[in-house]
Amino acid sequence: MDMVLLITVLIVVFAVIFDFINGFHDTANSIATAVSTKALKPRHAIMLAAVMNFVGAMAFTGVAKTITKDIVDPFTLTNGSVVILAALLAAITWNLVTWYYGIPSSSSHALIGSIAGAAIAAAGFAALNYGGFIKILQALILSPILAFAVGYLVYSIFKVVFKNNNLTKTNRNFRLIQIATAALQSFSHGTNDAQKAMGIITMALIVNNYQSSDDIQLWVQATCAAAMALGTSVGGWRIIKTVGGKIMKIRPVNGVAADLTGAAVIFGATFIHLPVSTTHVISSSIMGVGASHRLKGVKWGTGKTMLITWVITMPISAALAAAIYFILNIFL
Repeated sequence: MDMVLLITVLIVVFAVIFDFINGFHDTANSIATAVSTKALKPRHAIMLAAVMNFVGAMAFTGVAKTITKDIVDPFTLTNGSVVILAALLAAITWNLVTWYYGIPSSSSHALIGSIAGAAIAAAGFAALNYGGFIKILQALILSPILAFAVGYLVYSIFKVVFKNNNLTKTNRNFRLIQIATAALQSFSHGTNDAQKAMGIITMALIVNNYQSSDDIQLWVQATCAAAMALGTSVGGWRIIKTVGGKIMKIRPVNGVAADLTGAAVIFGATFIHLPVSTTHVISSSIMGVGASHRLKGVKWGTGKTMLITWVITMPISAALAAAIYFILNIFL
């Protein structure tokens, strides 16, 4: 096996591993509210999320194309194979560290920061496609703010519409609705998050001259969708515990409002082909709902931890990817 083919195979393998880890790392967020309110048993919630993630991943490819070409240009990337491999290894490492400590970190931030860091290590800051990279950064910054605002608004409307309803009956009805909203949010997660690994594999195929366009091949799409679904089936209990209980005490009506908000924001980003952090969108929607419900009921300390992680993930991932690139470049 020649070196180019070997590195390409390694990239595909690590991209699949990244998607698998993303499955149990990030998908936990999409079902956390339904598990927290006991709308779904954990096992049923995870299986629902796995199926809906797979379906969502097979439905779109726009975000994958953005990852392929908007951070760096794969057609001119210096030492592209090593850059991509270093980026994947760095993103996987950071995801495992944050998963171990139960921190709802963003796989999107980790991967995007890692690609940028490895590319800069290879060819300097000129390697970045600044137009596309800034557009992605804007989406990553604005999406959690939008999720917080929409979550606040949606729950404010819920309070007015259902203020005279019997609390017990309302919670029972919303617990049933949560099954549908959890499925919707899992589907939306698949439409955005699973595409990131598709973009990485496509970038590698372009860099190594196995294809000449940014089209996402069906085998790439199906492989990444299956890896995401399989990872989801493993579950991410540490992060479910954080998102489902450490932000606020979630009732079914809160969960439905947060799920609808998260799905709407993620779908919106997918529609305009922009990657967002599903972790931070979902967490921010819960905080927005919580602020609308009762400001003091939100555990802002957890939100502060998430914000710090949001800020540090990209630069840490970039630095880690740059270091891994220099190490790999010695041997490859």
